[in-house]
Amino acid sequence: MQIVILEGQFLMKIWKYIISLSFLTCLLFSVPNIAIAENQTESEFKAGEVIIEHILDSYEWHIFTWKGHHVSVYLPCIVFNEGKCYTFSSKVFHEDELYKTVNKTNSEELVFTIPHEGNHKGKIVILNADGTMKRPFDISITKNVMALFISCTIIIVLFYLVTKAYKKRGEKEPKGLQSLFEWLIVYVRDDIARKAINEKKVDRYLPYLVTVFFFIFINNLLGLIPIFPFGANITGNIAATAVLALFTFFITNLFGNKEYYKDIVNTPGVPWFLKFPLPLMPVIETFGCFTKPCVLAIRLFANITAGHIVVLGFISSIFIVAQISVAGGVGMSLFSLILAILVDCIEILVAYIQAYVFTLLSALYFGMASKEHHHS
Repeated sequence: MQIVILEGQFLMKIWKYIISLSFLTCLLFSVPNIAIAENQTESEFKAGEVIIEHILDSYEWHIFTWKGHHVSVYLPCIVFNEGKCYTFSSKVFHEDELYKTVNKTNSEELVFTIPHEGNHKGKIVILNADGTMKRPFDISITKNVMALFISCTIIIVLFYLVTKAYKKRGEKEPKGLQSLFEWLIVYVRDDIARKAINEKKVDRYLPYLVTVFFFIFINNLLGLIPIFPFGANITGNIAATAVLALFTFFITNLFGNKEYYKDIVNTPGVPWFLKFPLPLMPVIETFGCFTKPCVLAIRLFANITAGHIVVLGFISSIFIVAQISVAGGVGMSLFSLILAILVDCIEILVAYIQAYVFTLLSALYFGMASKEHHHS
């Protein structure tokens, strides 16, 4: 009971810190930009472009704009063409929209650019002499990739500190970060994994479930902090969520037992005319194996992206009003900040819920794939 009370007090402190951080980050994000809206009376603030710029990936990490000047971290571009590797900074596309170099195979000039429209919008392409575009093999360090390196480093450091605390404290009651992590790990083990997966096989899937829970949860939280080096939309990127869903898909189907595949081919409790002569249920069950990871990826992607759009919509309303009246923009800033902070607090809850839902559904899929046949 004492440990539960201590954990509750610790979580209340964490909640207070998160609310304070939400207020400060929203304030830091919006107030300096009121001056930008005031100084840029000739240019129109385009809320759609600002929001899309935030939620999409890019070759640079834009930090802020001051008096028309963009302050950004320019990331390395790494592309392959005809087996040759070309590396350069994304800054070249701001100094000049075209980057010219020499083809290492035939000594011809290569022209790289990033189109602003078309099928390759926002992607590095090779501009041919006849005006056509060719997409090279691109493994550049983009904003989301850089943010992924940062978040993974944070996760590794956090788990290292928790592991070190366990070695140091031994059997003593946990404190601080150790208390929070122990509560979350035990929760994933007892309330998610053990309730969905066969007791004999739960330990096989537990490391993945704990990892994916903390990965999604921490990246969701980091995405709510609009201060460099945080604020990237990793879990709101369909490519990232699709990879996580594919991990669940392959683990489910590679470790599924014969009972799992038997239920797909011969679904129990279904009338025979749905199985023969037209194998309707086996087709539906097989199709369901592929739709499950799609649902996982789209649900996480859509919920996180929607939250970012709502918060940025409130913040953008400050600049839209400020273009009409600076005094109105200052007044709107207070109203928008309050709404943005409220939505941020809701997004903190959503960050946990989405991590929980993804982990729970993965555990349910693993449980269905590892269930045993019970003889009456």
